[in-house]
Amino acid sequence: MPLSELLREWHDFYVLLGTASATLVGLMFVAASIGATVFNEEHRAALEAFITPTVVHFAAALFASLGIMIPEHRWESLGALLAVGGLAGLAYSGRVLVRLIVRHSFNVDVVDRIYYAVIPLAGYLLALAASVLGFLHIAASVWVMAAALLTLLLAGLRNAWDMMLWIMIKVPGGTPPPASPTT
Repeated sequence: MPLSELLREWHDFYVLLGTASATLVGLMFVAASIGATVFNEEHRAALEAFITPTVVHFAAALFASLGIMIPEHRWESLGALLAVGGLAGLAYSGRVLVRLIVRHSFNVDVVDRIYYAVIPLAGYLLALAASVLGFLHIAASVWVMAAALLTLLLAGLRNAWDMMLWIMIKVPGGTPPPASPTT
């Protein structure tokens, strides 16, 4: 099947994924504005380690969706686009992984380490795999790329929710969540 036909079948998927990602990027800006009293120079490192990567992953899903929908793609151009995005994301996620897991720059639990560092890294590795499949003219590349972008979207959604809970607890006037009853 020609690439143009294959991508036409995925049109609605990438439109919805790109729209969702763009909306979530906007909501991250709103969330950062709401939490402005929490985010100061003292929390700059945390901002760079948690909020910025989440915006980057949403933006990666948005730009990948836009790039994939370029009408005149050839297998090689799509493979190159996915390779550039995958490598850039891999480098960025590798830096986050080093900060959170190797250096233990922040005191976060294992689940946070997985969602902020490991899962996005897996998403970008999937994008690279899709790139290789694209260069080889293998139709499964679109499925692998869809998995990559859904992985980034899933990690971003979970992390955005995690940050919102943290902001709600930290914003002045906010009250901490009730303690769990012991039984």
